[in-house]
Amino acid sequence: MLEIQNLSVHFGEEAAPFKAVDRISYRVEAGEVVGLVGESGSGKSVSSLALMGLIDFPGRVQADALRFDGQDLLRMPERQRRSLIGSEVSMIFQDPMTSLNPCYTVEYQIAEALRAHGGGSRRALRSRVIELLEQVGIPDPESRLSAYPHQLSGGMSQRVMIAMAIACKPRLLIADEPTTALDVTIQAQIMDLLLSLQRSEGLGLVLITHDLALVAEAADRILVMYAGQLVESGPASDIFRRPRHPYTQALLRALPEFSQGAERLVSLPGVVPGRYDRPQGCLLSPRCPYATDLCRTREPQSIGPDGRQVKCHTPLDDAGEPASPHAAQPSAACRPPEGRVPPRDDPAARHPAHTLGGSHAAH
Repeated sequence: MLEIQNLSVHFGEEAAPFKAVDRISYRVEAGEVVGLVGESGSGKSVSSLALMGLIDFPGRVQADALRFDGQDLLRMPERQRRSLIGSEVSMIFQDPMTSLNPCYTVEYQIAEALRAHGGGSRRALRSRVIELLEQVGIPDPESRLSAYPHQLSGGMSQRVMIAMAIACKPRLLIADEPTTALDVTIQAQIMDLLLSLQRSEGLGLVLITHDLALVAEAADRILVMYAGQLVESGPASDIFRRPRHPYTQALLRALPEFSQGAERLVSLPGVVPGRYDRPQGCLLSPRCPYATDLCRTREPQSIGPDGRQVKCHTPLDDAGEPASPHAAQPSAACRPPEGRVPPRDDPAARHPAHTLGGSHAAH
């Protein structure tokens, strides 16, 4: 359904640009849930904004291909792309408290998406808005039509954002940090809602988050980003049981479940490099406990079989130790296995909950 090849997003001078997203490639199949994870500043949101056509000057978007259903979004006419984005492809933006317009009512903002992609009479639009509010679990939806964003709780605002995103029945939904600033109980409710909608509508779903525990039970595949690069990808069960990249290993070890009984939580020293402090070679090398001279001087290539890729000179073995730098050879950019996506209730298609200490409601 979605195919991205060598997507880059640059800011600043063309002679020395800041590479917010640096040549990432991945695919999303119909009915598949893909988790896109990494620290703040890794380029997760920027890559999705590029897909939605929301990167303005001075940002520059480049890609060998940015295809949805075989149509190249970068090369189609602007009017056609605007018609497709918001209807076939939709996005739930970060922080509903600031994403909703404080000057307009709930009814107006949801109906605006419907008017832009089909229209209808005022009565038909109101009926559809009420139906959407019911679908996302808002009680007494008629009474919420005239409400303004400041009159809604954080969880209620997020449900309104979801209603706006699914208003035109998209086939691909991108959820950017959908549980940000919500308490753990509401987080669980929002995730249950998203996954219920994904299953009932057969959506392709991209979950953007910094929280690996959030996607542990939801994602079929996981993509790990660091400093604008895609450093590891693979089936969720493989990523959690056998991480190949030191950064993925560090993210997993930082989960509280892996520090039970310890006085201090495990953390990865340092920060994601910015424009002026990007190292030579591997971008993780200043923070990586396994870094070698090769890591500090030469950028690694993505290696591994199709559907299970890692961008590392010395990928980790099953014991979590660095392998020989000559153990694998570069191969094509990552992509999921061709064919049917495993059903959501197939235990082999997802990471078992007990490995991370239970349901996401606990996180």
